[in-house]
Amino acid sequence: MDAALFKTLVDKLEVGKKLPDAIYIHDSTLPQLPDKLRNVILAIGKALKIPREHWNLIKLSRKQFSLSLLHYPTFEEESYPSLKQSVTVDLQKLSHKVTDYSNYDNPPILHRKETMVLPDHPQYEEFKQITEEGEQAGLYESSRHIGFKASWEALINAHGYELLDGRLFRNSALLLNKDDKKIERDKTAIVRHELSAPMKVLAKHGFLEGQYSIFDYGCGRGDDLRELEAHGLDVLGWDPNFLPDADKVNADLVNIGFVINVIEERNERMEAIQGAWALTDKLLVISAMLANESYLAKFTPYKDGIITSRNTFQKYFTQSELKMFIELSLDEAAIAVAPGVYFVFKDKYLEQDYLQNRHKRTRTWEQKSKPIDIKEANTQLLFTKHGELFEEYWKTCLLLGRAPAKDEFSKADELIELVGTMKKAFRLCLNFYGSDDFNIAQQMRTEDLLVYFAVGHFGQRKAYKYQPEQTKRDIKAFFDTNKNAQTLAKELLFQIADVEMIEAECLEAHKTLPKSVLAEEYGKPHSLTFHKQYLDLLSPLLRVYVSSALQLYGELEDIQLIKIHINSGKLTLLGYDNFEESNAPTLKERVKIKMADQDVDFFDYHLNEHSAPVLENKNEFV
Repeated sequence: MDAALFKTLVDKLEVGKKLPDAIYIHDSTLPQLPDKLRNVILAIGKALKIPREHWNLIKLSRKQFSLSLLHYPTFEEESYPSLKQSVTVDLQKLSHKVTDYSNYDNPPILHRKETMVLPDHPQYEEFKQITEEGEQAGLYESSRHIGFKASWEALINAHGYELLDGRLFRNSALLLNKDDKKIERDKTAIVRHELSAPMKVLAKHGFLEGQYSIFDYGCGRGDDLRELEAHGLDVLGWDPNFLPDADKVNADLVNIGFVINVIEERNERMEAIQGAWALTDKLLVISAMLANESYLAKFTPYKDGIITSRNTFQKYFTQSELKMFIELSLDEAAIAVAPGVYFVFKDKYLEQDYLQNRHKRTRTWEQKSKPIDIKEANTQLLFTKHGELFEEYWKTCLLLGRAPAKDEFSKADELIELVGTMKKAFRLCLNFYGSDDFNIAQQMRTEDLLVYFAVGHFGQRKAYKYQPEQTKRDIKAFFDTNKNAQTLAKELLFQIADVEMIEAECLEAHKTLPKSVLAEEYGKPHSLTFHKQYLDLLSPLLRVYVSSALQLYGELEDIQLIKIHINSGKLTLLGYDNFEESNAPTLKERVKIKMADQDVDFFDYHLNEHSAPVLENKNEFV
């Protein structure tokens, strides 16, 4: 083999961890390599008399005619295995160099192991989850100092984590243990240097702007408390190990973050959630750690969780299992807002406001009327003199899709003094501006409400005795009765299971959306993919399809593209790095939501940044 052929074969590889200068592949991928490249690798090992069990990783140079046979003896066992021996071969000069790292205090280590094996490797999902933890902790933001053991461990500690049984460990403690095993829960409260995930979610949705009091139930060392206090927020907390003398007080918002993971008894977990709920006046935020079965199988089972090497208990959940546990504990609907994070509202008005804002569209209304001649009728003269007042009132009509009540328009008294009644003002505006925009507004608001009610049925939320006054007025204006509204909403929800209707709506959406991609399989429509900015342009049925799926996932903050699977009742969310700036952005994460199973699968391609799929046809979506 010459240098040109070697470079050609290496450049065409579809497996391995791809860096600018080299590609790393595990020996389990050898059967997938081109015959000539695989034969060269095996021949070099034999020629240099390196025992086959003394190398398990191959480093292929992308710029030189060389390769290295690397030995990571704990590749399968350790999360970040250390290099024991490296044999670098210069194929141009036919020379080699052996480096022994077995006595090094600070040897090179591996990251992102899932990128070096094939997806069918038995530990692929476990490797991927290890990398996901590092990404979420911010450990890969700078790759300059992560390649060696000492600097990697220092970086972990600097971010407020520690490595326990190969996994990043950061939780809050709760109650003192009563079990004979004396599980040391206080060891689970790790120092943080930024807001916790549930607090970040609250901030994102505008709940940390000073209008609500906050209580952190099981606050650990109080890192969130200090940060929130620094922003002038009304916040208190309690923890049995670090703030045992603090009072448990009621608050608008209560956070029980990563607490139920460390409680061994299922009933005690339920009591913890119920205790936090009793202190909640408006909104309870519940979060827990997620993990899969392959990771848990490595540990000593204890009750329904595991015991770590530091004698701490951990109960990991799946996304759907966490939702079920919360709803069983509280007999209330749990709303997914992020992986492992749920909202439970005690203030049903606040919940309605939150949910409606999820599905409420806005329209930029274009003024189409022409200036009125002042010599025309008295009505026209009135609008000429008081144009700003009537224009503001008309915009409120268009926003609501109906005539506003007196308390829904801030200048109602001024308007009534001018024309007599609110109803007369509406009639005058309708005649003056015309009905075209108003008819569109009515249709949009009707559809928005149907989507809202339909998604509510999908989430199995209860019918509330007291709806907000505005919603009552909407129901009366658009549906006459609540029964009619709920009947229409249920019919709309049931239609998401009608494959023929979904197919027809997707075909129509492909024609009307500014941009979209309709994929076919065996000559039939298979999926419709579009940018999230066009979600509000979909028909009510497709909006319910997407919004129902998002009940299991949360917000689309880091997602750009949405794929509706026409036949399978699934939805795929795609998030890309630098989507707005790059002409060919790389895939960062893929989320598959299975509505029939009420479950979510997460695939993080950002962990394999050098071989992540690239979106070559971005112009077909925006």
